Amino acid sequence: MAQDNQYDGTTVARAFPLYSRKTGSASQVAPRQIYVQFMVGGVPFTDGQTLLRVANAAEGIRLAARLVETPAGELNVSTYLDEIYALKPELDKHGATITVIRGEELRDQGFGGLWGVGKGSDHPPALVKLSYQPDPAKKTIVMVGKGIVFDTGGLQIKGKDTMPHMKTDMGGSAAVLAAFVSILKSGCAHNLHAILCIAENSVDSRSMRPDDILQLYSGKTVEINNTDAEGRLVLGDGVAYATKHLAPDVLVDLATLTGAQSYATGTRHAGVLTPSEELERLVVAAGKTSGDLVYPLIYSPEFFGIAKQFASDVADMKNSVKDRSNAQSSCAGHFIQEHLVGENWKTPEGWWAHLDIAYPATFGTGGLATGYGVALLMDLVKLI
Repeated sequence: MAQDNQYDGTTVARAFPLYSRKTGSASQVAPRQIYVQFMVGGVPFTDGQTLLRVANAAEGIRLAARLVETPAGELNVSTYLDEIYALKPELDKHGATITVIRGEELRDQGFGGLWGVGKGSDHPPALVKLSYQPDPAKKTIVMVGKGIVFDTGGLQIKGKDTMPHMKTDMGGSAAVLAAFVSILKSGCAHNLHAILCIAENSVDSRSMRPDDILQLYSGKTVEINNTDAEGRLVLGDGVAYATKHLAPDVLVDLATLTGAQSYATGTRHAGVLTPSEELERLVVAAGKTSGDLVYPLIYSPEFFGIAKQFASDVADMKNSVKDRSNAQSSCAGHFIQEHLVGENWKTPEGWWAHLDIAYPATFGTGGLATGYGVALLMDLVKLI
């Protein structure tokens, strides 16, 4: 196993999912021990540090996949927070902290996107910040994840063929959470923050309506013309919070954001949108070494930005595109970019990357979760 392709071993982790409710299944009896031996040229591979990273990545991938597989009847916003707090003993070992802003506190503090999307659920939405700050630190890296535990589509409800499997719409947050823990366990020389934007997009009399106008944490207003374009609203709040308060050198957001992602980059490659060619190169390189493949989306705010695709007569922007046939995945990424606070994020010096992982998050449409994004983020942080 070559040093620069160390995640060959994580393919084994993906082959043994942890979540099952089949009666008599292996997950409901005594756990099995699976031993993996790595060989290079017929000789056992013994680099302890590399093997530790592989083990940490494998554990992270299985954690993320288990969370993505868990249905919303079990994993709602409240129980998701329980899962995060269950990791506190491990986080405490590294001096990492957990901060939660939830429910009406979100509304009162100006998180109009996250509150608007999640206020219709019996389980109020939450923004979770995990922070690790060594002294000294080389750089500050922030990872933001979309955590929609179930997406009905809201009042503009999904149909019978498109609503099933929407338990997976929190795949970005699961990858960010698991990667944060795995990176700390493997060693990190940077300030590292994970922001999880967790909500359920429910149908209720309290739910946001078409024509509602939300003010996001960036201060910008959004006219709702599609309640099923909710992920960009919660991510808009997440990236605004990151850029206002955490002074990131590098900011990466992950989301199962658009159904159009597969048309842009296929079902095995995530799409990456960034103004920085250098960061784009690093993300693609990390995809190759980690096995979480990535391919660039078209970066063109002139064609796919707010003025062309999201213009509103009564607010700063709408939340859904004017032309659904025109590079929707790029358009959605540019919407998120509009809520980054600071003009440098629209220049090559602004190291922000949006990753649309809608299809590689599962093994095919309706398939099991892959744990996509954990190994990618681990390798990206290492490259930075």
